[in-house]
Amino acid sequence: MYVFPRNFKREFPKITHGKGVYLFDDKGNRYLDGCSGAVSANIGYGNKDVAEAIYDQICKISFAHGSIWDAEINEIAARKILGIAPKGFSHVWYVNAGSESTEAAIKMAHQYYLERDGKSEKHLVIGRNNGYHGSTLGTLGIGGNVNRRRPFMTMIKDHPKIETHYCYRCPFNKRYPVCDIECAKSLEEKINRVGAQYISAFIAEPIIGSTAGAVVAPPEYWGIVRDICNKYDILLIADEVMTGVGRTGKNFCVEHWGVTPDIIASAKGLASCYFPAGATICTQKIADVFANGSGVFAHSHTFNGMPAASAAISAVLDFYTENGLCGNAARMGNIIERYAPSILECEYVGDVRGKGLMWGFEFVKDKETKEPFEKAKGIGTKFRDLCIRRGFTVYPGASMVDGVNGDNIIIAPPLIITEGQLTNLLDMLIDALHVFAKELQR
Repeated sequence: MYVFPRNFKREFPKITHGKGVYLFDDKGNRYLDGCSGAVSANIGYGNKDVAEAIYDQICKISFAHGSIWDAEINEIAARKILGIAPKGFSHVWYVNAGSESTEAAIKMAHQYYLERDGKSEKHLVIGRNNGYHGSTLGTLGIGGNVNRRRPFMTMIKDHPKIETHYCYRCPFNKRYPVCDIECAKSLEEKINRVGAQYISAFIAEPIIGSTAGAVVAPPEYWGIVRDICNKYDILLIADEVMTGVGRTGKNFCVEHWGVTPDIIASAKGLASCYFPAGATICTQKIADVFANGSGVFAHSHTFNGMPAASAAISAVLDFYTENGLCGNAARMGNIIERYAPSILECEYVGDVRGKGLMWGFEFVKDKETKEPFEKAKGIGTKFRDLCIRRGFTVYPGASMVDGVNGDNIIIAPPLIITEGQLTNLLDMLIDALHVFAKELQR
């Protein structure tokens, strides 16, 4: 073995190829990809039009360093990104991955105030417990994923955090809607305790990913945090790395609540895993401050704006729009919603939540008390392994209850999935849950 693996203590099936919503291993087994890899392969596998667009671009020019050259394909892809972005967004900063997208977003927010005011103390970003924004040291500092943070705590510059919208386990011991949406209003208290003059941005996932298992915000949440950010001159960053590009039945998830953030971080579905690519998207307000100031964003990577990456984005977005995948995600989400009660009836499933083609459920030892399984049992990973043996994949997450315990599963198949394929996936899922319950009882 020459590759440094994700886990030295596990052997993984060797995937040889993919087609549509299916993956195939070297033993001839077929798997229905129920989680789009890492909630990222939005248009599925084996799309030759996208592959040919990347190949054609590489044959023309494989690399054009952004500090010296420009490439027309970058402008073409940016126009298409802005074509699906909420109204008011005007510029695209290219990156190579989700972690880079959020890293660029928080640096852009800080420099925005430096450019606007000449000097600024606004260097802190408020994040959330159970939030995840990437695995660079910068993004670990704003995130609240305990498992990813703990090994590197001595290296991290930590930023302030508030509790997440987690209605199933409300951190304030309240119930929606009589809770007065304290999870959102606590942002103002945190700002006052830290000092607005030190805070550049608030960052949040519209629907929390595997750190909590597709937890959806209450309807009022995003409007409240938008108003608070406006009140205290703080930028609002939507981390749409996982939820963006149609995943939840809207082009970007914040559109469910009619809110426009100042910056959107995007990746994953943007190029649908056909090329490492992402984008930090900003409003005209942000771009104007840079344009009227130094003119330079003091942040870059060698591979920012790779022409082949832009070709991948352009081709993926063409396929996405021409085939109505955003609408398909919404329609397929209605089917999952109809199945949700049957999933919830399964033993050891405590909660089911989600939108579009991003749904999650939570394992509990006791439905009445909501007691989680012990971390050492690795319930989510064991269930994932059972599903793989049964011919489909899911995406496990852990530690959302108290930073240590808790197991969740995300169901998020490619946006191209058909009704027949989806009902097959959900039937297999429910059957696997029943088998898993019997195994746990033994």
